[in-house]
Amino acid sequence: MLSTFANTFKIPELRKRILVTLGLIFICRLISKIPTPGVDFMRLQAELDRIREQAGAGGGMMDWFNVFSGGALDQCAIGFLSIWPYISASIIVQLLTAVLPQLERLVREGESGKAKLSQYTRYLTIGICVFQAAALSTALLNPASIGLPGVTIVTTSSPLTFTILTTICMTTASLFVMWLADQITQRGIGNGTSLIIMINITSRLPVAIIEAWQRYFGFRGVEASSNPVELVLLLLFGFAVVMGTVMLTQGVRKVPIHSTRRSVGGGSAGMQQTYMPLRVNYTGVMPIIFAGPLIQFPAALLKRVPVNPDVHSATNTVLAWIQWFGGQMESPQSPIHLVLYGILIMFFAFFWVATQFNAMQISDNLKRDSSYVPGIRPGRATAEYLDALMTRVTLIGGTGLLVVALLPQILNGWMRIPWEMASFFGGTSLLIIVGVALDTLRQMESFLLMRNYDGFLKHGRLRGRR
Repeated sequence: MLSTFANTFKIPELRKRILVTLGLIFICRLISKIPTPGVDFMRLQAELDRIREQAGAGGGMMDWFNVFSGGALDQCAIGFLSIWPYISASIIVQLLTAVLPQLERLVREGESGKAKLSQYTRYLTIGICVFQAAALSTALLNPASIGLPGVTIVTTSSPLTFTILTTICMTTASLFVMWLADQITQRGIGNGTSLIIMINITSRLPVAIIEAWQRYFGFRGVEASSNPVELVLLLLFGFAVVMGTVMLTQGVRKVPIHSTRRSVGGGSAGMQQTYMPLRVNYTGVMPIIFAGPLIQFPAALLKRVPVNPDVHSATNTVLAWIQWFGGQMESPQSPIHLVLYGILIMFFAFFWVATQFNAMQISDNLKRDSSYVPGIRPGRATAEYLDALMTRVTLIGGTGLLVVALLPQILNGWMRIPWEMASFFGGTSLLIIVGVALDTLRQMESFLLMRNYDGFLKHGRLRGRR
C-alpha cells in the first residue's frame, strides 16, 4: 500500500493534480479561518462553548453547522457558508428537473442543456448566499434570537453597514469556494465539492482526538472520566461501522441485461450479456441532509413559544406542551427526536428515488437498444419490474442508512460521548468521508493502471460511487 502511494508521485500528471488539489484545499481552509469584520469572535466562541457545556449533549443545529463548516462557526469566519449554498442550489435544481418539463428538456439537450442548468444553479447560489448571509448578520445583531441574551457580539456601531459588509464578505467567500471546487474537479484529483466537504469534516478530527485523550487518559489538568477499555471497544466498533458503511456505499443489485443480435455495417453485433447495477444506497447522504434541518428548525421555533407559568389556562397549557415537544424534538437523545428523525430519513430515501429514478425512461432506452431483462416483457412490464425491484433495494438501503445515521445520536445521547467524537462513528460525516475517499482512490487508481503500476488492491478494483 505504501509503495502504491509512492508510485502516485512518479507519474507527472498525477503528481501535479495532487499538488494542485492540496494547494486549493489549503486556500479553502484558510478562508474558513478569517473572521468576519466587525464580529467579536472570541466572545462568540466563549458563549458557544458555554452553551455546549450547559446543554451537556451535542448533535444540535449548532454542532451540525460547526462540523460541516470545518469549525468556521466558532470564529464566525467569512467562509462560514462554505460550499453549502451551491449544494443547496444543486439539490433544488435537481428536484425541479423532475417536476418542470422545461428543465427536463434541458437535460435531454446534452452538453448545451447541462451548461444552462449549471448557469441557473450558479444564479440560484448567489441568491441563497445573499439570503443566508443577511439572515446571519441579523442574528448576530440580535444575539437574543440565537439564545445569547445580553451579549454583544457585533463591535461596529452601524447595523446597516455591518449587514452589508457581512453579506458581501460571506457571499464572495462562498462563491470563491465554489470556483475553487470547480478548479479541483478540472485540474486536481477527485470531485472538488465533495473533497471540500470531507476536508471540513475531517478538520475536526484533531479536536475529537484531544477530547478522547482527555476522556480516557486525562489532559491539561482534567482527570480521566472513563475506562480506557471503553476506548478499545469503541475503536473496534468504529472499525465495524466503517466496514458496514463501505458495504452500504459500494453495494449494488445486479439486474441481468441481454441484447439481441443485430446487423451493423455488414457484420453482426449483440447477444451480449451484461447487467444493470442498482445501487443499494442510491440516495447517498441526501435523506440525512434533508431530515436534520427539517427537525431542528421547527424544534427551535416550537421551543421558543412564549409561556407564562403564572397563568393557568387551557391556552397556556397547550403552549407549554408545544414548548416541551419542541425541546424533545431538539434533544438528540430524546425518543421523540430519534423516531421522527428515522421516519424522515426513510421518507426522503423513497422520495429521492421516486424523483430521480425513472424506470419508464430506462425501459424505453433498453427497448431502443434492443436489450431486455430476461423473463420480462419489454416496455411497461420492464418498467414495473425495475420500479418494484428498486423499491425493495431502497428499503434495504434506507434501513442501513437509518442505522448509520442514528449511531452518533445514540452514542452521544445514551453513552454521553462528546459529539465531536460521536460524529465520526456514523451519520453524514462517515458517509461523506467513506464515499469521497473511495471516489478519489478510484481516480488515482485509474492513473496508476494506465501507467502499468499496481492499483490499491491486489485483487479486483475499486468501484466508483456512481
